[in-house]
Amino acid sequence: MEIWLSMDNDRLRLPVLPPSFEIEVGNNNTVVNISEIGDINLIGKSGLKAITISSFFPSKNYYFVEYTSFPKPYKAIEKLEKWRCSGKPIRLIITTTDINILMTIESLSYGERDGTGDVYYSLGLREYKTVKTKKAAQVKIPESKRPVPPKPKQRTYVVKRGDNLWNIAKKHYGNGNQWRKIYNKNKKVIGSNPNLIYPGQKYVIP
Repeated sequence: MEIWLSMDNDRLRLPVLPPSFEIEVGNNNTVVNISEIGDINLIGKSGLKAITISSFFPSKNYYFVEYTSFPKPYKAIEKLEKWRCSGKPIRLIITTTDINILMTIESLSYGERDGTGDVYYSLGLREYKTVKTKKAAQVKIPESKRPVPPKPKQRTYVVKRGDNLWNIAKKHYGNGNQWRKIYNKNKKVIGSNPNLIYPGQKYVIP
């Protein structure tokens, strides 16, 4: 049997197996008191599994150690402390059993005895369950159509006797020098000579 703890790609195999281990699990039952009946027990959902592993990290290669390349005692404790403070769950695997569980480190205590340099520890673990939240259905809200502003009405002008493009530009723009704008817009009506305009011609004023 081997006991492994891991987080992501970082792993730790316990060099000395605990003399025993026990998985504890219960139900979240609720006791309710009803008049004339007394207490009744409402069965709830299953609670989280828990386990406490107690052993030690050896300072030397004892004959009963599971493997030889084990970390130094306080290096192993440092790893457990790092995992405990990470805010992430670790995975507990015990080979030859069906135990392969995501767990959180609930408690860690450690210390030395007998001056051997071995570090004894007690590691409390509790099952961690990932919660999958349903994505809220996305409702597409149609974009409100912006009102299209009405096109401005085209200004037009009907040529009168005595008019010329300068006077027409002066009347509409306040500046006779703008006559070429009127000519360019109405060149098909006026022809190639802007000096020859005739009464009754209808021009678009740009």
